[in-house]
Amino acid sequence: METTQRTDQQRSAEHRRRELLEAADRVVLRDGPGASMNAIAAEAGITKPILYRHFGDKGGLYAALAKRHTDALLEALRAALDAPAERRERVEATLDTYLAAIEARPQVYRFLMHPSEAPTPGEQGFDVGLHSAPLLRRLGEELAEVIEERVDLGPQSAELARVWGHGIVGMMHAAGDWWLGERPCPRVQLVSSLADLLWGRLAAAGNRVGGPGF
Repeated sequence: METTQRTDQQRSAEHRRRELLEAADRVVLRDGPGASMNAIAAEAGITKPILYRHFGDKGGLYAALAKRHTDALLEALRAALDAPAERRERVEATLDTYLAAIEARPQVYRFLMHPSEAPTPGEQGFDVGLHSAPLLRRLGEELAEVIEERVDLGPQSAELARVWGHGIVGMMHAAGDWWLGERPCPRVQLVSSLADLLWGRLAAAGNRVGGPGF
């Protein structure tokens, strides 16, 4: 009975947390990097102390939102990597998936990658690098695992896969950030240009024996 009660309480807490994150998402879509804990609490119909009880502070809320959106992005990227297509097409589809995601929800992207450094009255300032760097590192590690699993890079495969994974994520982030701000070319053109940059070594590398192929 005690275990059942504890499980029910845990499910209720998780459900409430999801509701609060959905409220936070709505505010972020509206306000971008300027989204405040006050606005999110108001959107959720609660007081700010209750919001703090669930997430601790804005950094805790940011981390929860970052995980939520990174999980969704990784799922989309894996689907692009697993698509039944030639390697070049899958490379382009993966790049396009990332760029399409930040284009579709630019306010969410700016909240995650460019949190407001000017503190909202009553809130602490926000360290951009402290919060966005772990998100990029997670993407880099995930991509490194995919590369090591699928591509034969020789005797230093594990090390090279991590170099490639973090390098590709860094390239996507920097190029995507610039492109989203200036829109100097159509997305399809940026995708093709970035794929050209990556293609030389990727085209030459063989598939790992016994792996799912790339």
